[in-house]
Amino acid sequence: MKALLFAAAVSLVMLSAPKVHAQAWRVRVAPPAPVVEVVPAAPSPRHVWVPGYHRWNRGRHVWVPGVYVVPRPGYRRWEPHRWEQRGGEYHFVPGGWRR
Repeated sequence: MKALLFAAAVSLVMLSAPKVHAQAWRVRVAPPAPVVEVVPAAPSPRHVWVPGYHRWNRGRHVWVPGVYVVPRPGYRRWEPHRWEQRGGEYHFVPGGWRR
């Protein structure tokens, strides 16, 4: 029973965190302009909006919509995902929580 409760608690924590892809994408195709998102009302005062971003998937940029999350304890803000141009390539820099 304890193992089941522990697994459920871990699942809830994982679901509340935004998806961060550790994969380092380096492509020659510039990402499109960010999609203008309509930010819905927050589910609670604790929630923070994590904006959407373009990820690289099967040879093209795909929009991942923004989501509300509860911040990690001890962290103040979310650094958004971004693409940086370096030479003739575009490098994906994953976002994350900052203190």
